[in-house]
Amino acid sequence: MTETDSRDIRWIFVLLAAYFVLQIGVRLATSHSLDLDEAEQAFRSQWLAAGYGPQPPFYNWLQYTVFQFTGVSLAALSLVKNLLLFMSYLLYGLTARLLLRDKALVAISTLGLLTIPQMAFEMQRDLTHTVAVFFSASIFFYGFIRSLKQPSPASYLVAGIGIGFGLLAKYNFAILPAAALIAALADARLRERIFDRRLLLTAVVALVIVLPHLFWLKDNLDFATARTLEKMTASGDASYPMQVAMGVGSLALATISFAGLTVAVFAIVFGKGLRPALTSGSQWTRLIERMMLVFLAGILFLIVFGGAAGIKDRWLVPMLFILPLYFCLKIEAADVATGKAFRRFMVAVAIIMIGVPAALYGSVAAARFTGHYERLNRPYATMLESLRKQAEPAAILAGDSLLAGNLRQDIPGVPVLSVDYPGFHPNIADRRPLLLAWLIPPKGGSEALPPDMAEWLQANLGASAPEALVIDVPYFYQRGDDRYRFGYAWVNRPN
Repeated sequence: MTETDSRDIRWIFVLLAAYFVLQIGVRLATSHSLDLDEAEQAFRSQWLAAGYGPQPPFYNWLQYTVFQFTGVSLAALSLVKNLLLFMSYLLYGLTARLLLRDKALVAISTLGLLTIPQMAFEMQRDLTHTVAVFFSASIFFYGFIRSLKQPSPASYLVAGIGIGFGLLAKYNFAILPAAALIAALADARLRERIFDRRLLLTAVVALVIVLPHLFWLKDNLDFATARTLEKMTASGDASYPMQVAMGVGSLALATISFAGLTVAVFAIVFGKGLRPALTSGSQWTRLIERMMLVFLAGILFLIVFGGAAGIKDRWLVPMLFILPLYFCLKIEAADVATGKAFRRFMVAVAIIMIGVPAALYGSVAAARFTGHYERLNRPYATMLESLRKQAEPAAILAGDSLLAGNLRQDIPGVPVLSVDYPGFHPNIADRRPLLLAWLIPPKGGSEALPPDMAEWLQANLGASAPEALVIDVPYFYQRGDDRYRFGYAWVNRPN
């Protein structure tokens, strides 16, 4: 093959480790404020539960555990996410090494994950539960392939851990092991690995991991699934044929959004050499093709029989994350030369590794010039610091979980409740003063105490609505004198 065949692949993981350390640094330098998923983790870290709502609890449990040692901080949030991402890439690379002989293709398949926008950009921007899905899928896929190629109790154990973690990350993860099982059963040479008694170890380990959440899910099924089903079936008053058309159309767009850039990069990097790969294949490409077909059939089943009308691209992570490896397996099957392609691919990787952190930072910092503000531009910490000069709150009631999580980060010893999340209700009857805080929309938002907060006060504390006040604070990376306005009120503030 090429000169890259003789190289050790450890450099891939050193490069990725440096990249994710850079991402941590960029996140810490960008803004102290938290985005939606980050704020959710900070808010829900106040208690440990078998379930928290629409998303299964794997990421919450992990972040809660880390916070017990580090305290609630942006650094701990960023560390957990990037450590999971690094371990996911590591496992993906180890899987590629099991299947590919050419070390250049091992590197291309592993670093090829960076060509998927949902993996390279969106997971860094805010996503948490989808990161957990990717991590779990990487564990499962490594254990699954190892069980097919080099079966051992450990490989079946790893597959079970991946399934257990995956079902605790997102419920749609279940389609991946189902697709893998069906795809392997269709190959007579692989079937004996499925009918191996060690598969019982996989099932037992997965069940033990998910069992606490299953008990919770049994009593909270509507709470856990209502919002996800609402998102999936949001087709308005559309007729059944129109709903199916909307679902199929959204699936097609999601697939293009997920895979389009990866396909383009491989086409540019390999050029005409990619043509013979399109018709080439191996036992492993056919296995992955069957897996993708079963996964696709599962999504279509949800569309046709489950009323799904809006498929999001990030929902495809449990299956389509395999694409770079699939392309590399077909390239190797066609015996395509990889020397020049490898060098061109590394140029693309360098552009992505520089461009993604720059874009993440620039999307927030550019507000100084554009006046367009993101959630990370909001000055939650500055607002809280100003209000604490008026009085030290003994408890806080926030208007939503985004604000609650941001406040929790900067005052971790005080219980922070959120009107939009009734699942956390510590006794704060004797905690005074109580600070109420809410966001005021920049364009024409009402400054009055939100009705749902007034209702909460009456229902939970028997208190009447206090006087609503407003505080405006400079944005992070403000342009001119631009300021963000928060509403607040005190209950029993000492004079």
